[in-house]
Amino acid sequence: MKTGAAGAAGPAGPASTTGPDWTGLPTGLLKLRRLLLLVWLVPLTVALGVLLAMFVGPGWTAFAVLPLALLAWGWVMLGRNWRSWRYAERADDLLISRGVLWHQETIVPYGRMQLVEVTSGPLERKFGLASLQLHTAAAATDATIPGLVPAEAERLRDRLTELGEARSAGL
Repeated sequence: MKTGAAGAAGPAGPASTTGPDWTGLPTGLLKLRRLLLLVWLVPLTVALGVLLAMFVGPGWTAFAVLPLALLAWGWVMLGRNWRSWRYAERADDLLISRGVLWHQETIVPYGRMQLVEVTSGPLERKFGLASLQLHTAAAATDATIPGLVPAEAERLRDRLTELGEARSAGL
């Protein structure tokens, strides 16, 4: 998913400027997170229903649908959260934007990057995903891009490392 933003500048600036070219995350991350939601909440619903029927009475098993309501709400929220994640490579820095209610935009200058690593746990590998972790001198500016296709994560790691070395700010 790539989107661009365009706008016109005022009288003091150029006639038009172009915003960053945003890239969204692949759908594999959304599938993984929704699967984890199902894996946790469906057994919880069944266990709660059985325990309520055994210890309190059959009429109380209706309360076992509460985890299912949480599942429905979580399903929608996971979709909204996934759509909010995006990143853009600019000439001097990397932008990472995320969040629905609390929107965060992280800007990591290439010259400040100290380490760029690609990680992939067992579930991520099963779904063909990897995460990119950017480390800088300030812990507050460390950034992560989760759920990338491994080839894109490696391409991004190599490109960011190359740009970081070329623009090294030195500490």
